Amino acid sequence: MAEKQAESDGRYARVQKRIDASQTRITKVVAPGITNHHNTLFGGTLLAWMDEVAFIAATRFGRVPFVTVSLDRTDFKRPIPAGAIVELVGTVEHLGRTSVRVRVDVWMEQRYRDEREKAVTGEFTMVAVGEDHRPVPVEI
Repeated sequence: MAEKQAESDGRYARVQKRIDASQTRITKVVAPGITNHHNTLFGGTLLAWMDEVAFIAATRFGRVPFVTVSLDRTDFKRPIPAGAIVELVGTVEHLGRTSVRVRVDVWMEQRYRDEREKAVTGEFTMVAVGEDHRPVPVEI
């Protein structure tokens, strides 16, 4: 019994270490060419950035090829105006047999104010695939 617990504790520590090492941060500026008719960041552009961050976090975590299979939920809490600086932070939240779920938080800051607020949050399910494009286990 104690041996199984020690094995479980060791696996948990390895997974946590991988989660910490795979966290991904990318900073962007909202330039006028990527805004919509409200002069805020176009949602499609933001979703592409979020998918990229989720992909990088998953790849760093598993060190195998990953593909996006679902965007499980996205909450647009605040519009992001032109000129804002955004930081996208991807964190692996769940490990499945062949998949990981990555939460991507988007933080917004105005260029000339020392304030940050969470503007968008999304969850992406990424599946590890082999050369034949079929799911493969994520090894830890």
